[in-house]
Amino acid sequence: MRINKILQGNYKSCEAYYQLKLPIDISHDIPADDPVLLLSTFVEGLELTDLYSTYERIRKNQATPRQMLKILIYAYMNHIYSSRAIETSCRRDMNFMYLLEGSPAPDHATIARFRTLHFSQCHKTILASMTGVLLDLGEISGQVIFIDGTKIEANANKYTFVWKKGVLKNQAKLTSHLPEFVAECEELYGITIVHHDQISLHTLKRLRKKLYRLKKEEEISFVYGSGKRKPNLQRSMEQTEKYISRLQEYSKKIHVCGPRNSYSKTDPDATFMRMKEDYMMNGQLKPGYNVQHGVDSEYVTWLNVSWHPADSRTLIPFIKDMEQHLGFKYRDIVADSGYEGEENYCFIEENGQEAYIKPNNYEISKTRKYKTDISRRENMQYDAGSDCYTCRNGKQLRATLERRTKTDSGYPKTVTTYECQDCTGCPYKSQCIRGNNCNTPMEQRNKHLAVSKVLEEKRKADLERILSDYGTRLRMNRSIQAEGSFADVKEDMGFRQYLCRGNTNVLAESILLAMAHNMNKLHNRIQKKRTGQHLFKLRKSA
Repeated sequence: MRINKILQGNYKSCEAYYQLKLPIDISHDIPADDPVLLLSTFVEGLELTDLYSTYERIRKNQATPRQMLKILIYAYMNHIYSSRAIETSCRRDMNFMYLLEGSPAPDHATIARFRTLHFSQCHKTILASMTGVLLDLGEISGQVIFIDGTKIEANANKYTFVWKKGVLKNQAKLTSHLPEFVAECEELYGITIVHHDQISLHTLKRLRKKLYRLKKEEEISFVYGSGKRKPNLQRSMEQTEKYISRLQEYSKKIHVCGPRNSYSKTDPDATFMRMKEDYMMNGQLKPGYNVQHGVDSEYVTWLNVSWHPADSRTLIPFIKDMEQHLGFKYRDIVADSGYEGEENYCFIEENGQEAYIKPNNYEISKTRKYKTDISRRENMQYDAGSDCYTCRNGKQLRATLERRTKTDSGYPKTVTTYECQDCTGCPYKSQCIRGNNCNTPMEQRNKHLAVSKVLEEKRKADLERILSDYGTRLRMNRSIQAEGSFADVKEDMGFRQYLCRGNTNVLAESILLAMAHNMNKLHNRIQKKRTGQHLFKLRKSA
């Protein structure tokens, strides 16, 4: 070999010393139990018509949409999320070459475009297709779904926050100064601006138009730079432009916030939430998304991404969205105490399903302190015939008021207020009446109870279900399966922060993670001969 050949840019000139060996097909070198073979076969059975419809035309000398989907899912199965890292794997990794089937390796821009422009347009239909295949294989039951949520940090700077309350406060402060400014302009330049009590953005624009017209009529020239004195008209016009710009900025921020309380300037779809990963230990809020997983037999059959920090507001949209895309309907809805609420109970019942939701007070109600607390209505005697509670001192609390309100979601709710007529001289008053922020002295205060009868009725029926043998088994499986899916994504797969921005792209990335989780789970269950198992058995103590 000539040494000078090494210094050439074409390194293939040295390949003359290597002999071509057969077989060339790389599939012979892949083990028979490698998950890449399972993934390739599984994706071939998916319905990808919607994915192909996102392309105007498909070139012959490039990877097909089905091959691109295989590459992305397999990359996420192996904890590879960056488009550049996926490109490198396609050029070097034998399993990625097998999925390409001889097609040239796509570059990082093609992979990023596929994830954000093509897959994001049909991600829900592809996940529904995967769920349908798992149902046909008998891997999911199609009867019970375990729902839970977690918060994942967005791809945004943690200090780019915009608070809606702060914007409204600054907007009100600015609006209070505008009438005085408009009156001053009317007095200085002899103009009249018709407006209501509050000066709007449209009023300022009309004022600016009249000031420009006055400048043109009087032929006033504006000056700029240091050492030059500006005319009063120029100062008024610059101040008007400043006010208009600030009002437009406030209006835009309020519009972007919508019903939310905050958003990030880097990713406007992200909302500031309290994360579990609080390294500063000061309760710092970070921009993120609330990801909801619906798990059946350890597989993520459906998911959704919400801006609501609380899980209770996400349950109904999750169920509606799931039933819209899946070809079947779940019978039992299992969730933790964060999803309890009168609206959720009523919706599940009206939807022909059964709720297995742990009440908010379930854990604390088992403590001795809760059971001996005489101020709680659960520890008072209730007479349904006369609709009254009897306290520890034997006095009755009767219904005095029914208040009808609406929740933030618009659900009508009725709360009944019970009140004791006279608590004077009660020896248990200090233990029964709590709260020191009331302006009324303790001697003049009477015991009050606020009760939602519908919520109590639904909670009582739900408590009977979750305490049954079947309900206990479902609660045990929820803690294993639903929370286990997030443990797999966050810990095993090491996914702690999104790479994409925007709600649509974040949802697409979440579905890719779920599909990768499902394929890893299917592979492990096949190898461990656990296929067809839906629920773990409940272990009873001796």
